[in-house]
Amino acid sequence: MLTDAILVIGAYLLGSISSAIIVCKIMGQPDPRTLGSNNPGATNVLRYAGKKAAAFTLSGDVLKGLTPVLIATLFSSDARIIAAVAFAAFIGHLYPLFFGFRGGKGVATAFGVLLGLSWLVGLAVLATWLVVARLFHTSSLSAIAASLLTPLYLWLFMAQPAYLVMGLAMSTLLIWRHRSNIRNLIRGEEGGIGNDAEDE
Repeated sequence: MLTDAILVIGAYLLGSISSAIIVCKIMGQPDPRTLGSNNPGATNVLRYAGKKAAAFTLSGDVLKGLTPVLIATLFSSDARIIAAVAFAAFIGHLYPLFFGFRGGKGVATAFGVLLGLSWLVGLAVLATWLVVARLFHTSSLSAIAASLLTPLYLWLFMAQPAYLVMGLAMSTLLIWRHRSNIRNLIRGEEGGIGNDAEDE
């Protein structure tokens, strides 16, 4: 029980480390929460700090979802514990303890979490994002589509109730965090990938 609690708390704390803010500070760039969409994520960093900073941010966000899940699988085979660890890392990104609970939208961290749970699920989610991005050139729409299909992929490839519940909760939060993007899409005002009007 103590080990399980440590794994969950550790996952949340790791998720609370904002890659965007740390990368921008190290590279002498402005805090991403003060520019553009005010979102500490790779898209906003790309817009104002460039490709290199965005790549580091994206990598950090994926790893902080992937790492705690992989660690959890070393200590537990209980799907409920592993699902709790995965969700805690994701929540840490959305509501980071170390940065006033103002986090990003969670797409990259969610991908890291899913990749840690199953490489098949991770690849299916990534493929969905890439196909939609290729067709519509809109990052937020790609993220929304991948989020909506995540529970289906978890059901198809893992068939564990705990993972399905976690996936449904994570997808719901991802859609909620993209509500402004959804409004823009409905109004036809959402910009394409790399444009100022869009943030994912």
